[in-house]
Amino acid sequence: MPHYFDENQDSELRLREIKQVLRGEQYTFLSGSGVFSGREVDKGTKLLANKSFVQDGWDVLDLGCGYGVVGIVIAKEFPECKVTLTDINKRAIILTKMNIEQYELKNCTVKSGDMYKPVKDKKFDTIIVNPPYVAGRKVVFEMLTQAKDHLKKNGLLQVVFRHQKGGKAVMKKMEEIFGNVKDTAKQSGYRIYVSALV
Repeated sequence: MPHYFDENQDSELRLREIKQVLRGEQYTFLSGSGVFSGREVDKGTKLLANKSFVQDGWDVLDLGCGYGVVGIVIAKEFPECKVTLTDINKRAIILTKMNIEQYELKNCTVKSGDMYKPVKDKKFDTIIVNPPYVAGRKVVFEMLTQAKDHLKKNGLLQVVFRHQKGGKAVMKKMEEIFGNVKDTAKQSGYRIYVSALV
């Protein structure tokens, strides 16, 4: 049976609407089976959407975007940002495009593919990611390691993780890669870890 981090899903797509207040605004997202947290916005994504540090005008990458929650909230809140949303899951990409269309966002680009392959020649002011922890530590660490090649100078990698369920190891790895890390927000056992490319 395919995981949400697989490219193709074999279940029938049944659309559902998810309502969620993020950054003080009411959002409605189309979701469905075969994508991560398809029934509700999960706690880690909620924390990222609410507390990621972004400045208007930045190039932003929502890596492993699912159905687009974080990238869409940032694109709407910071209209001068250019937001790229990527995911390996083709169904997640379809849903992301539908969600962007319903908000008529012109500052979003959606790309399908594994990890950083869809943006291989591009650098960002920030990369925001809720890693697929069930894919295993090797995959998660690869996402962190490769981020370095896709950040501009002083760019930020912002990662959400459950602190007691692998988050400490993620924090340690980010320190190892970037030489710095801090946690900037926490809620419901989740924390956002931030490293800067200095």
